[in-house]
Amino acid sequence: MNKKRLSVVIIAKNEAELLADCLQSARWADEIILLDSGSTDSTLQIAQQHDAKVFSHLEWQGYGKQRQIAQSHASGDYIFMIDADERITPELRKSIEQIIHGESHPEKVYSCARRNYFLGRFMRHCGWYPDRVIRLYQNSLYRYNDNLVHESVDYGDAQVTHLNGDLLHLTCRDYFVFQRKQFNYAEGWAKQSYQRGKRASMFSAVTHASGAFFKTWLLRRGFMDGKHGFLLACINTQYTFNKYAALWAIHQQENVSR
Repeated sequence: MNKKRLSVVIIAKNEAELLADCLQSARWADEIILLDSGSTDSTLQIAQQHDAKVFSHLEWQGYGKQRQIAQSHASGDYIFMIDADERITPELRKSIEQIIHGESHPEKVYSCARRNYFLGRFMRHCGWYPDRVIRLYQNSLYRYNDNLVHESVDYGDAQVTHLNGDLLHLTCRDYFVFQRKQFNYAEGWAKQSYQRGKRASMFSAVTHASGAFFKTWLLRRGFMDGKHGFLLACINTQYTFNKYAALWAIHQQENVSR
């Protein structure tokens, strides 16, 4: 009698390779909303085959605003935001359903642990597990922020409650694809930071990068993930350096153009 409706919401572009399994893991939801940003592969056909409600928004304004637009199409009482490279495990589904069937708690949002895949294995350390992310929340009360990258739910003073079960995340199946994505994230972070008035020096790029390696390899026990952990620590170091170096470069370019 207390069951609320659940909308699983996805933003996507050219995700044909991964989308079907994602949709299959969410087939039990009351509705699936997919907002496409210009796919040229079979993403739309796959979504329709899995009875997803498909919408399109081609004017890309960043991940945060794209998720806001996707959520605006959802009619459910609760939102569960998911990406095409993620899968809801049976244990996580059970935990979500307990929330949907129970009493509403407007002051709560819900996080789940992501189990991140990296070149052949799911990582257990490096900050990649449990890697909790807020994904379940009431539709009328919360939404994502405006961040270009690394967007998150703007939940204010709400209490974060942990769900049982993992969200499987096929983060890195291809080294080169992953590296290109990391560089794009670094570019987005640098542009967003510059717009907010943040500046960086080459010294800060080096120190932040060194700190990223120390944090991933030692503090987050990346060494316990062996060679995978060492490689991931190096990638995090590279990504962090690229973020701050890109921010420095944008500032230099602006100075030259004046």
